[in-house]
Amino acid sequence: MGIFEPFRAIGYITTHVPFSVQRLGTETFVTVSVGKAFQVYNCAKLTLVLVGPQLPKKIRALASHREYTFAAFGHNIAVFRRAHQVATWESHTAKVNQLLLFGEHILSIDVKGNIFIWAFKGITENLSPVGHILLERNFTPSCIMHPDTYLNKVILGSQQGSLQLWNISTKKKLFDFKGWNSAISCTVSSPALDVIAVGCSDGKIHVHNIRYDEEIVTFTHSNRGAVTALSFSTDGQPLLASGGSSGVISIWNLEKKRLHTVIGEAHDCAIVSLHFFANEPVLMSSSADNSIKMWIFDTTDGDPRLLRFRSGHSAPPLCIRFYANGRHILSAGQDRAFRLFSVIQDQQSRELSQRHVAKRAKKLKIKEAEIKLKPVIAFDVAEIRERDWCNVVTCHMDTPHAYVWRLQNFVIGEHILSPCPENPTPVKACAISACGNFAVVGTAGGWIERFNLQSGISRGSYIDASERKRGAHGGEVVGVACDSTNTVLISGGFNGDVKVWDFKGRGLKSRWEIGCSLVKIVYHRYNGLLATVADDLVIRLFDVVALKMVRKFEGHSDRITDVCFSEDGKWLLSSSMDGTIRIWDVILARQIDAIHVDVSVTGLSLSPNMDVLATTHVDQNGVYLWVNQTMFSAPTNKVGSYGSGKAIVSVDLPSVSSTEKKSLDNDFDKAVIIPQEVEDSSDLSVLSKQIPDLVTLSLLPKSQWQSLINLDIIKERNKPIEPPKKPEKAPFFLPSIPSLSGEILFKPRESGEEEKDSQGGETEKSKRKAEFPLSQFLQYLESAADADNFAAFTEYIKELSPSTLDMELRMLQIIDDDDEEEETSKRPELHFIELLLDYFIHEISYRNNYEFIQAIIRLFLKIHGESVRRQSVLQEKAQKLLEIHSGVWQKIDKLFQSTRCMVSFLSNSQF
Repeated sequence: MGIFEPFRAIGYITTHVPFSVQRLGTETFVTVSVGKAFQVYNCAKLTLVLVGPQLPKKIRALASHREYTFAAFGHNIAVFRRAHQVATWESHTAKVNQLLLFGEHILSIDVKGNIFIWAFKGITENLSPVGHILLERNFTPSCIMHPDTYLNKVILGSQQGSLQLWNISTKKKLFDFKGWNSAISCTVSSPALDVIAVGCSDGKIHVHNIRYDEEIVTFTHSNRGAVTALSFSTDGQPLLASGGSSGVISIWNLEKKRLHTVIGEAHDCAIVSLHFFANEPVLMSSSADNSIKMWIFDTTDGDPRLLRFRSGHSAPPLCIRFYANGRHILSAGQDRAFRLFSVIQDQQSRELSQRHVAKRAKKLKIKEAEIKLKPVIAFDVAEIRERDWCNVVTCHMDTPHAYVWRLQNFVIGEHILSPCPENPTPVKACAISACGNFAVVGTAGGWIERFNLQSGISRGSYIDASERKRGAHGGEVVGVACDSTNTVLISGGFNGDVKVWDFKGRGLKSRWEIGCSLVKIVYHRYNGLLATVADDLVIRLFDVVALKMVRKFEGHSDRITDVCFSEDGKWLLSSSMDGTIRIWDVILARQIDAIHVDVSVTGLSLSPNMDVLATTHVDQNGVYLWVNQTMFSAPTNKVGSYGSGKAIVSVDLPSVSSTEKKSLDNDFDKAVIIPQEVEDSSDLSVLSKQIPDLVTLSLLPKSQWQSLINLDIIKERNKPIEPPKKPEKAPFFLPSIPSLSGEILFKPRESGEEEKDSQGGETEKSKRKAEFPLSQFLQYLESAADADNFAAFTEYIKELSPSTLDMELRMLQIIDDDDEEEETSKRPELHFIELLLDYFIHEISYRNNYEFIQAIIRLFLKIHGESVRRQSVLQEKAQKLLEIHSGVWQKIDKLFQSTRCMVSFLSNSQF
């Protein structure tokens, strides 16, 4: 098990698979595909209500009926009841492309022309189809629909351009429609009987009467793109909506037989699905641009307006950063969008406004993408001044300006930062000071300039007089960073030079050379370490104060894409195009974990709480979250439980759904946890060795081990005032044998026991007296001593309550008996007392569970101190324990003494 485990993916709304709409009661729900899983939205506010589990392959078709969802993946069809998979249909031998709900049946079509008919009744029991139709070889199905009022009949469209009418009950073809010599991409039934609309790949829409095989009207898309989706309005308006491959939605008036309106730039990619809600002037559209939108026709001129929408990145994000204490993620993508994703509540995710982009694009009659800013290549954020002024600065591709944003209002700021206006070059790096008042930007020409974020006014530039051309660096500035007190500014140049500047005076304080071209620099404000990434695939850490290299990390085999520090500065995380994410321990100066994914990582960010890691990947439009297992699991002493060192573990990317199958979890546990339980004692002893002169605590609650010391006081305080009263009608109990473990053991009465004579009774009594009953406590102790491994015994006594542990120790107490004839040295209690002393010696020598063992030793000596004093064997063990304990405590006390001296000196000093 590695440090980071896959959790879930965010930012996925829909894909190129058509959605499925259904109505349950008074509410309408839409089911969309998000790769290998599906999501269900409530159409009232497009809120996410359900996320399906992960499937082995990507979903190719969807259908929904009441609480059931049918998803076609590969050659199979998965049946879900809400979010639980209840069945899998496996009759197809080719990829399934189409699903159609048809009364009490479901029709599935694969690429080879096989149509299987499945029944609703007995979904979980009947895993075989109730019917099968094989289409002709020269007929490749592309779409399927059921014309209203046509009992048991469906119409199939083909890529060859023809239509066929089939009766699925008799499994016979009833009629062939010639078509229009163009591949049919979609068909839909109209509210008027016998009338359907057919969309073709040549951009034409044919409204056809299937009863008389007559064409009523033909519409043509102006851009000549393929018609990808169709829907008729059912609220009384004679409207037909059509979507094309260019992302434009056209609305046609069927009475006037002409174009009614056009929703230009409705989506950035081809329209996948269109659906008019029943008896409502609302149209829903989805596209492969990872968005789903709802349009309402309520304006005076009949033009639609955007009612609500949900969208994510339509192109892979490049830069990500946690914000608001890890609750949100800022993400900038290649789609020119700057987005804010919520890790907790998906409804709070949104795109930051670039101020009336749609209105300006409509006025200038150009595309929205041309109005938007170019893709962000770097940005920085400061939370301290969020309520006062802009707190985000972004650098854009091939843009000589830096832009500011105000996250409180989710809009772009009013100021534009333009460094070196006399010689403008693209801005490549930016940073915001710790106080949130200043922004520092670096350009491709080597210029570094400081701006005031409140006013947007330049506050001076940083110039190195030793450079040939006027500027801070001779080449491109790859990164800038400010310290926590606005004392110094650190900058890195593409040529491999790192410079430290006086932040306020803007003078050069020092510089050093890396020796190769720099790619990126990251500075940790609290520990003063600067991480540099060079093109030789080596990560170097520099102490900015001492001006020397302190760490050097090697291991990546391809270009390093991103690095980041943990909040406490102890970890450094790096990602590379070789598909690995590596975690380096800055203190130990070594790699502690590495994971490999199939898709190369382009960016990463670790939350301030260090509980969640966010990553972006090549050709993936979402943001992937990983959880830190050390934050969500109990501490363990098992070898290899966290951190695999140089070993690289291959893992899958997180899925949209965070739920995992229990069978997979069980298999994983069997493969990982069980081998660790049978580790030999040599490995355990190595693990038990602590850092020199330090001890390890038990992590138990303070009250648990303190109660052992003060148990007599607690019992006296909690002593009842009055003795318990016997109830009038006492319940009947079966005779049982008392046991220390708390289990009730019933002993049947033997009839022969009553018939034994007095001599036999005395023999049995003496025999029972000689035997010593072993409790679970003593069994654990004896087995641990035999194996010379007390780990299991320690875990057992940690789980015992203070009173139970006190009772276990008192059961070993040696009480003098006048009638006892055997010597005390031969008593079995003495053997277990000796084992307990061996246990104390072992734990103290390895300095494990220090405070807990101290409390047990105190209680042990209080109970068995007199027995230890009388027995020479126990005295030798106690003397050895004293020597080891004194040696350990002297080292600890020496560390405490220096701290006590410092505190005493500071408390007596007058400042």
